[in-house]
Amino acid sequence: MLEFAFGNLLGHKLRTGMTFAAVFFGVVSLVLSGGFIEDMFIQLREAVIHSQFGHIQINAQGFFEKGARAPDRFMIDDAEPLRQRLARLPGVTDVMARVSFSGLLNTGRTDRSIVGEGIEPDRESKLGTFMRIESGRALNDQDRYGIMLGKGLADAFKIAVGDRVTVLVSTSGGALNTLEFDVVGTFRSFSRDYDARTVRVPLAAAQELLNAKGVNTLVVSLTDTLDTARIAGLLAGQLDRDQFEIKKWNELSDFYDKTVTLYDRQFGVLRLIVLIMVSLGVANSVNMSVFERVGEFGTMMALGNRRLDVFRLVMLENVLIGVIGSSAGVLVGVALALVISAIGIPMPPPPGSEVGYMAQIQVVPRELMLAFCVGLVATVAAAVFPARRVTQIPVVDALRQNV
Repeated sequence: MLEFAFGNLLGHKLRTGMTFAAVFFGVVSLVLSGGFIEDMFIQLREAVIHSQFGHIQINAQGFFEKGARAPDRFMIDDAEPLRQRLARLPGVTDVMARVSFSGLLNTGRTDRSIVGEGIEPDRESKLGTFMRIESGRALNDQDRYGIMLGKGLADAFKIAVGDRVTVLVSTSGGALNTLEFDVVGTFRSFSRDYDARTVRVPLAAAQELLNAKGVNTLVVSLTDTLDTARIAGLLAGQLDRDQFEIKKWNELSDFYDKTVTLYDRQFGVLRLIVLIMVSLGVANSVNMSVFERVGEFGTMMALGNRRLDVFRLVMLENVLIGVIGSSAGVLVGVALALVISAIGIPMPPPPGSEVGYMAQIQVVPRELMLAFCVGLVATVAAAVFPARRVTQIPVVDALRQNV
């Protein structure tokens, strides 16, 4: 029966081609749309990690709940031994220290509430691959009293590179400390809110502002983002929970969660529409193909073939079309994904951001399997109803179609 089914497909090239095309283009569209959506989530994830949070953050216990108001009360006093211990873990690229503070930025004309980060510039430059320098330059380890401002903050108060600003903070002991800084540059991250209120200064300057020697945060950068959960679990088993709290990047960013939720809904609807279109296109082609051959099936039954044999033949033909069309669709979809990825797709900034990016089409085994299964199942399922219906037509009525 397999050879007979192949012969029928080759003998009806037009009808076979119509059904094959419906399956083929449907599978290609599923491969490309699935890979595009996957890439968008990957790009957003890496932007959040490499412009702000790192993969994992370790803080003194209580910092996340109360540290914003009094960061100098939640210090890791002797961070260097812990840093070296973390850096030796397999999969860890680097470990950066940060000090957090909040206060006022004075330009000589006006004051502005800010949040600030004391950073190790050279280490942060390796992490911050998605941090774009808009003007001036980045901080380096030779800067003592240099400061970088988020672009939104600099634009709102017309602060330019070379200006001198004063930062005022209040310590937990009630003292007011001030330092003057020279603006060396402005930056743009992946979050508009972050850029509108954040400044970055050298770690030593932040410690001087807070009159503290420790650090608030150790930021762990990993070789592979997919190792985040594993290494966070490893750290949770090694560190004293009464002293430290561990947060993964996705626990630190509501921007990522909100954007993913928004895109998930939008592209979930798009994917559903594509699935429906594929199924309807295949069903229409199969239905037309089967009912155009009623006379042929009547002849087969008149020659002694059972109705079950006709049903099996129709189903086998569509299984073959489904397998061949889906396989070809997956292969061509992968080839197109690689070509499109080499060129790139310019994308506008996502909600809450001002930075666009170049999208690619990811080749994801899960999406390839889904596209293949949808193409095959849609083809076979679409054939069940017309195959059953055509076998129920009386042989005499079916033979009249040959006249």
